[in-house]
Amino acid sequence: MNRSEDGRLVAGLKARDQRAVRELSDRYGSTIYQLAFRHLKSREDAEEVTQDVLLKVYRKIDAFRGDSALSSWIYRITFNTAMSRLRNSRVQRAAERPDQPRLAESGEVQNPRQLADWSAMPDEELLRAQLRHAVASAIRDLPPIYRAPVVLRDIEGLSTEEASTRLHVKDQTLKSRLHRGRLMLRARLQNFTNGLSLHRQTPAFG
Repeated sequence: MNRSEDGRLVAGLKARDQRAVRELSDRYGSTIYQLAFRHLKSREDAEEVTQDVLLKVYRKIDAFRGDSALSSWIYRITFNTAMSRLRNSRVQRAAERPDQPRLAESGEVQNPRQLADWSAMPDEELLRAQLRHAVASAIRDLPPIYRAPVVLRDIEGLSTEEASTRLHVKDQTLKSRLHRGRLMLRARLQNFTNGLSLHRQTPAFG
């Protein structure tokens, strides 16, 4: 597809012409799917990413300035969307392990499993379990305005752009709230990390 054809397609999308939407799908749908499948190795995930990308292109077409080919812009969106889905899938699998609490977008803990007897666990395993519990509690206690950016960026693995879009705020606002939330988390976890250092430095025989 040459630049003049790109230009006509972009103009049609900006005008919200449904014929341009169909042309976008016809021209790029298959390639988007192939790129997504290459990374995700799942037909279902690749199909969902394809629909997400086509929708993103339609919604964000006003942001396309023509500095690069339209195809390059679309493929970059495809890669970012596929990587985000891959990260989210990994986080989801990790969060659903029996010994880990699962965090909702609000930062609330879903289906937490309390460990009945931590004293019977090996030291390192115990510390990891306590750390997960401490982090989940610290995130839950954050004010919602700071909790949401931390969960979306650090737990779900979304990009700054994706998280700011989800929260309907500017990228800079998202970054500022994320920075503040991380500082608050660090302060809340200070006692735990200090205790961890003391634990590791205590001689086995005193």
